Amino acid sequence: MLTALHTDTLAYTGHQLRSHWIFETFGLQGDAIVAFRGPCQVALSEMVDRADVFADEAIEAAEMLHFIAEHFDHDLNRAVLRQRLFICMISERLAREPGGPNLRREGDDLYVGDRKLSVSIATVSPVSTLMHVGLNVDGTGAPVATAEIGEFGIDPHDLARELLKDYSTEMDDIYLATCKVRGVQ
Repeated sequence: MLTALHTDTLAYTGHQLRSHWIFETFGLQGDAIVAFRGPCQVALSEMVDRADVFADEAIEAAEMLHFIAEHFDHDLNRAVLRQRLFICMISERLAREPGGPNLRREGDDLYVGDRKLSVSIATVSPVSTLMHVGLNVDGTGAPVATAEIGEFGIDPHDLARELLKDYSTEMDDIYLATCKVRGVQ
């Protein structure tokens, strides 16, 4: 699993959630996950979550730490499981932070009390499955009350480096686990 941390600001508009965006932007060919910081403003026309579109719920924040992953398979159920696993990994990592947040996971979202810390979605393209996770750095402009990772003294780039490494290691380990067992009848 390939990884990259982009340290320059890059806005997330939803357009990035498409096949080969990681390859075109970062030169990473194959299963990969990337992270970057930047504003988030997803127009309804770019939104993948149909429930949010039907509810006319915008996705917006002044700054988020974004993760986009692409896996070259077509199993949407597996993509959603990966998304939930990554959200759990984020929660576990933040829980280890001294004075870190008391998080609650609801499906694919993280909350601090009633304030939302994350947005996320998993989807399928003609050649791959994709995941986006955004963690609030500055939730200004969001349509809901937000929690922000900076409240807990967490450096976004340090967090990104750790999560990229952890996700890559987990995906590689899952693959190896499938290669060591024999079939049963």
